[in-house]
Amino acid sequence: MTIAADAPLLFFDSGVGGLSVLGPTRALLPTAPIVYVADSAAFPYGTRSEAEIAARVPALLGRLTERFRPRLAVIACNTASTIALPFVRAALDIPVVGTVPAIKPAAEQSNSRVIGVLGTEATVRQPYVDDLARRFASDCTVLRHGSAELVALAEAKLAGETIDPAAVAAAVAPLTGRDMDVVVLACTHFPLLAEELAAALPGVAQVDGGPGIARRIAHLTEGQSWPDEAPPGIAVFTGLGPNVPLAEALGRYNLGEIRHV
Repeated sequence: MTIAADAPLLFFDSGVGGLSVLGPTRALLPTAPIVYVADSAAFPYGTRSEAEIAARVPALLGRLTERFRPRLAVIACNTASTIALPFVRAALDIPVVGTVPAIKPAAEQSNSRVIGVLGTEATVRQPYVDDLARRFASDCTVLRHGSAELVALAEAKLAGETIDPAAVAAAVAPLTGRDMDVVVLACTHFPLLAEELAAALPGVAQVDGGPGIARRIAHLTEGQSWPDEAPPGIAVFTGLGPNVPLAEALGRYNLGEIRHV
């Protein structure tokens, strides 16, 4: 099947965390048409039940796929991926790329053999994380910590608010003093707080899945046609839309058109 050059990549998250995946993808595919969807009506996913996410995400992505006809969908959210990815793949007839905690590269990088998995409460309790730890970090102590506060802080930072370093330090306090030398940013929001997290966890390397996901997207679309120039991207919100500073931040990712569904 021939894929039209203007068929977009669809990125999906509960909020703006997926921009940490969109950024490296744009670096590899600079002229790709982009539709970025923030399920702001259900934000944040990390405090919702598995049953709610498993039902909501495939249904919503089904409607979005019908509307925007993407060539590929990216669930740029660890919580949604670890819970709903199999259901989404069963529901859609296009490739679907998920986002999972980067435990394997963290274990490969760790010298102390103590690594952290910092995500949402929903993500860090998933059996999927158990499986990744067992397969790729069996000789490591894996410290898990879920924080809804950090998700809200990341959204606030992108919206132009000043972030209190003490709030970030308090959010990650359970991971300190444990000989941890690598932390997995197992929520796509958290790379947006890379500087604040580095100050709160000094000497701890950060690993996230964004660059690897971008390479996967490039591989799956290899040989496909793209526009000669990047068209304006579309940002879609299911609930409340962005304030002015957040809209300006979206513009820096070439997401200049705001829509609501």
